[in-house]
Amino acid sequence: MTQANNPLHGITLEKLLTELVEHYGWEELGARINIRCFNDNPSIKSSLKFLRKTEWARTKVENLYIKTMK
Repeated sequence: MTQANNPLHGITLEKLLTELVEHYGWEELGARINIRCFNDNPSIKSSLKFLRKTEWARTKVENLYIKTMK
């Protein structure tokens, strides 16, 4: 089964988040998606832990990635 219509196929959450941080920086990322793990002592590790548990936040991050990396 292929996922030709899935723009996130093959991209890990860690890679996605790392690319967004490199592109925007933590401050801008926190302004675009207002969640504590981006605004209060941000790190990849703590953000990944939160995003893996919180579906609505992960969806926002994935949507921003799709819009940014078009």
